[in-house]
Amino acid sequence: MVETRSGSGEDDDALYVLTAVLLTPARFPSVLGDDYPEACAALGLEPYAEGYGLVLGQDGEGARWTVATEDVSLVACAVAAWDCGMEYDLSPDERTVAAVLPGWPVAVAVAAPGVPAPHDPEPDPDPGGGRAPLAPPDTTTWGPAQRRLGADEIALRWAEWRAQVDADVTFVDPGEASGGKARRALEEARGYVRSPPPPGRVRSAFASDEARTLRVDGPGWSLVARTDDIAFVLLDDEPGEVLPVGRGPELPGLLRALDELAVRPDAVL
Repeated sequence: MVETRSGSGEDDDALYVLTAVLLTPARFPSVLGDDYPEACAALGLEPYAEGYGLVLGQDGEGARWTVATEDVSLVACAVAAWDCGMEYDLSPDERTVAAVLPGWPVAVAVAAPGVPAPHDPEPDPDPGGGRAPLAPPDTTTWGPAQRRLGADEIALRWAEWRAQVDADVTFVDPGEASGGKARRALEEARGYVRSPPPPGRVRSAFASDEARTLRVDGPGWSLVARTDDIAFVLLDDEPGEVLPVGRGPELPGLLRALDELAVRPDAVL
């Protein structure tokens, strides 16, 4: 039984819920992969179109556990309430639980009160049973996980990043063959329009002034853009570098086309 409790941990079978995240084609921890199927594979889950809610918590002994529930709406409501500073008792029904996994796939900065410090569960004594505990991808050095987190940060703080771009910045021209380091990412993004990629590689979210914020990923690259503005590209082989892409004559059409095939959170839940 998955329960939200406070106290001293007398019931070791209870899960003290700390946080939750969505794992759907439109919303998933991008640190886990470039698309929804890749993120599911990192957890050993089937990439069902309806998706999952991931409930992260500790048992009465302090061990880390991740519960994957098929009740996506319940988790979405809990996340929305918590984001607004409201309380929400997140207790998925056992019948909706798709998997109970040791460890946490993403970093969690809090711990349950009154129980031991978070730690991985004891290994399964059966040599053929169980799986290694989940652990967040390494983001201490530049690589795919940190590149995707960087793109998430730009999308979240678009106005701040956009304000850093002025007339002195050299833009990548998306219409020129000499577009530089970001050229391959732009070409692969165009390829998505011709041949749609796996779910989640192109995601669209609300932005101000009736625009949309696009998050597009591919092998070795991430793109963040607003449909009414410029784009930023991050590359695995350019550690920490953010490449601004000017609108030019072609970018607006590319962004519109990507937005048309993108998965949207408001269309899923």
